[in-house]
Amino acid sequence: MLTTITEHVFEKIEERFKEVRRASTRSASGRVYLPSGLVGSQITYLTREEFYSLRKELLRLRAVKRFFEHLLNSKNHSKMFSVVSETWNPVTGCTHNCVYCWARALATTKLRNSIRYRNGFLPRLNLGEFERRFSGGFVFVSDMGDLFCDEIPDEWILKVLEHVGRFPNTYFLFLTKNPSRYLEFTRKFPPNAVLGATIETDSDALYLESRPPISRAPPPSARYRAMAELDWSMKFVSVEPVLDFDLERFTKWIREIDPFMVYVGYDNYGHKLPEPPMEKTLRLVEALSEFTLVVKKTIRPAWHEREPLQNVNKSEPKKIGYGTNYRTHPYFPTTR
Repeated sequence: MLTTITEHVFEKIEERFKEVRRASTRSASGRVYLPSGLVGSQITYLTREEFYSLRKELLRLRAVKRFFEHLLNSKNHSKMFSVVSETWNPVTGCTHNCVYCWARALATTKLRNSIRYRNGFLPRLNLGEFERRFSGGFVFVSDMGDLFCDEIPDEWILKVLEHVGRFPNTYFLFLTKNPSRYLEFTRKFPPNAVLGATIETDSDALYLESRPPISRAPPPSARYRAMAELDWSMKFVSVEPVLDFDLERFTKWIREIDPFMVYVGYDNYGHKLPEPPMEKTLRLVEALSEFTLVVKKTIRPAWHEREPLQNVNKSEPKKIGYGTNYRTHPYFPTTR
């Protein structure tokens, strides 16, 4: 699978190089010389703004290409993210309290008697983890927590980034529901960092009005704005678990973020979240695939497409076929 993904990425990159080259040859009246090594053998003159825009795009594409070439030599990819080779938890715990969080569930059940989780899922710095050494691969940082939730001290984050910088031949994936904190550390991230955000939907209402609340994390719109503002070569978006969305707006959000990779998948743990129909999710995958690499995780019919009608108000019009009246489910916003 990884080889197929990589070939797809290289193909996309080659297409973008051709687009850049075509764009450059149409700008012959500028004052800034564009080195032929960037876009080909043809000598071209560009304005200063065009030059730096093209240079930034090409450097980003080359960074992504190096990343996937690196992955081809890596093995033992994890279950959660197929391109990840191992996990590293220098900081664990989180205060977002997401109802679907498998890590919090694990920490408060099977691992509740361990030293690391004896206080539940509260953030904790694990000093012993800084003895770890890395020699390649793609490492998921703090999969048992959120390194950038508001309660994590800056000092902890800086300590993690310093350790990451010692291993330039290894890539590190950061994933958060609070990407606005990325903006505080942009100059501190080493170039081998992949900066990701979980954005399950474009609907703030699913977070702000649902009872019980799905999460205490910043609303999706805040995550989108932070990721769109973030100036970084390798950005990643996880749409997992996918929640109901507006197709046009959600696609626009992700296009503006400009990630090199997006993961899309349904909840794996039976939480009966406000899921979109599978056909709608597949349309999202198709729309995103036009401008970025999309990796499909668990793609299945939404739970309300599979379960027979139950507890439907008899005063409402009769529903045909399968699927609970999911708008009355507690995880959907109440009607006002």
